[in-house]
Amino acid sequence: MEASGNKKIYFLSDFHLGAPDAAASLLREKKIIRFLDEVKPTAAEIFIVGDLFDFWYEYKKVVPKGYVRILGKLAELTDAGIPVHFFVGNHDMWMKDYFQKELNIPVYFEPVAFEFNRKKFLVGHGDGLGPGDHGYKFIKKIFRNKACNWLFGMLPPFIGMGIANYFSKRSRAQTGQSNEVFLGEDREWLIAYCKDVLKKDHYDYFVFGHRHLPIDFALNAGSRYINLGDWIKYFSYGVFDGENLELKYYDPR
Repeated sequence: MEASGNKKIYFLSDFHLGAPDAAASLLREKKIIRFLDEVKPTAAEIFIVGDLFDFWYEYKKVVPKGYVRILGKLAELTDAGIPVHFFVGNHDMWMKDYFQKELNIPVYFEPVAFEFNRKKFLVGHGDGLGPGDHGYKFIKKIFRNKACNWLFGMLPPFIGMGIANYFSKRSRAQTGQSNEVFLGEDREWLIAYCKDVLKKDHYDYFVFGHRHLPIDFALNAGSRYINLGDWIKYFSYGVFDGENLELKYYDPR
């Protein structure tokens, strides 16, 4: 589907529902629902670019409790014929087929190229891309390993979810504050990744999350790197109107 007329394509990331606690998460979830209700009339497509949940694991016949409002809203959108795309992040990488079967939402595990109105997009969560961060890249390989996934699934949910929530909170504590500062062109690893990709292929827009910091950076005269920020502090999102992709901030009155 193309963005045309009053139809637009929306990009959001890093809701981290479930964090830091149920009460705070519910307030953000309701705010996200209000936003989705407001953009529904103009939405040609919607991209959720990772870390919708602070943690998610699909057992064979069980999924985490809660999140009924956001899951119901996503089902409502796809039932209305609005395509929704979901990219796994580092907090919800253990997706299986629940979104595809129940919500009719495709799930992507790596960056994917799209083209809208003759503009080329490369979209992904952004974790583990670019130089450095070797410790996380090693951990990511372990967590993506099918054997590790299976072993975790053998734990009773009350144990497995408890362990997962503990490490999830430690991860936020280690990466929260320092990641909210723009480090400069030479030290932003997603900028380095984008520049490396541009040596081989042209994209008008690189759209990522993960950094929890809204960024709109010109890579060259015809290409931009957009980081979508988050829905914890910034409530930021990207909107493509068929001509330009713009970062905006949601502030319901």
